Amino acid sequence: MILIRLFFILFVLFLCKITLAELIKPNSQLLPEEVVLIQLIALQKNNIPYEDAGIEQTWEFAHPENRKFTGPLLKFILMMHTPSYSIILNHKKHNIILVKKFDTQTFFFVELINNQGVKVGFKWIVEKVLEDGKYRNCWMTTSVSQPMLLSESI
Repeated sequence: MILIRLFFILFVLFLCKITLAELIKPNSQLLPEEVVLIQLIALQKNNIPYEDAGIEQTWEFAHPENRKFTGPLLKFILMMHTPSYSIILNHKKHNIILVKKFDTQTFFFVELINNQGVKVGFKWIVEKVLEDGKYRNCWMTTSVSQPMLLSESI
């Protein structure tokens, strides 16, 4: 079932990026794994269909509590272009590993290979929004760690 949902999300991302160029919005039907996947695929193709579209897509899934520290969007874009996070932009490959899932919080470890062939890892946490409002019951990112070097290219 998860594979079918992930395939569907990939298909939707493909359609949105190629034809509609619209951002995917948080909704309560998306699973935590899907939220992380949407963000990673967007960051992998950061400048498609326009400059920093991937960062903007990622911002859509930033938890309201996270936005208080990382926002507004222009500040978030600048943060994503710092050495700590720019390694995620236009990366070659990623792997999402579920670490622990609770009712309202899910922990992942994300391995990725950047465009220079360096393998890094991130702790990635998503939480369900519990407050009333347009994001109620949506899974959104609360934290992404600094990168951890896993290996260097030869």
